[in-house]
Amino acid sequence: MQCAKGSVNVRSNKLSQFGQQAVFVGPAVIFFSLIILIPFILGLYYSFTNWNGVSGEVSWVGFDNYKQIFTDDPQFRDSFLFTTKFTILGVLLTNVLGFMLAYFLTKPLKTRNVLRTIFFMPNVIGGLLLGFIWQFIFVRGFSAIGEATGIGFFNLPWLGTEATAFWGITLVFVWQTAGYLMVIYISSLNNVPKDILEAAEIDGASKLQVLRSVIIPLIMPAATICLFLAISWSFKMFDLNLSLTKGGPFGSTESVAMNIYNEAFDKNRYGLGTAKAIIFFIIVAVITSLQVKLTKSREVEA
Repeated sequence: MQCAKGSVNVRSNKLSQFGQQAVFVGPAVIFFSLIILIPFILGLYYSFTNWNGVSGEVSWVGFDNYKQIFTDDPQFRDSFLFTTKFTILGVLLTNVLGFMLAYFLTKPLKTRNVLRTIFFMPNVIGGLLLGFIWQFIFVRGFSAIGEATGIGFFNLPWLGTEATAFWGITLVFVWQTAGYLMVIYISSLNNVPKDILEAAEIDGASKLQVLRSVIIPLIMPAATICLFLAISWSFKMFDLNLSLTKGGPFGSTESVAMNIYNEAFDKNRYGLGTAKAIIFFIIVAVITSLQVKLTKSREVEA
């Protein structure tokens, strides 16, 4: 009888634990499945079809979409090359600028809180709205300044040529995202132990040596996060691309995200578009995983 009662109690405890887990974790699992998991599986299925995104007829084509992307789609290759160059430059500039701003704004400045707010504010503005604002600045504002001052920099066709449009998108991207990374770097810099910095200064280390040999190694966890965010943001950049250049001139500044969007919704080739999205997802996942593994290996503990 006692054994039977003990087994019943164990079962009831397990059921109660399962019920608690279902209450707390169940809604998150349901929403994750509905919003991410199921659409991903459906997208993977449609990437092997020639569905146009509208009709009810779906034909299985196997790996034909993937073969077409790798053998007969120069526009996708061009958009991927543009996105790669933009990502390398954007990740480098945003992290360097974000760290520099954080480093100087952790100094005892009277206006540092105001400056932090000013540098973070561009991140609050939505990408599409920000792009249209900068489009007006590039087209009207810079030309007016150029006519008034005669400085050639402002008279450049910022959104009119391949080279200047690339730098224009990069400029706006860095201006928008550096402030967000600045906040992360500020938090990490404030957690650097003061006694370690004081010991380095007592040993005769210069400010540059302290920065290079003490501060940077100790803030590598923040660098891991910031590099991950910058890589994902720049690879998935769509709203700035759409509002500034719409991929022009002549498709020279079309990002991979915009190429996928145009393929699926403008050309009504949903199957081919989802195949591109799957390839894009795998590439970004591999790159970010390698980046996290590399930077985590360089982290040290205070």
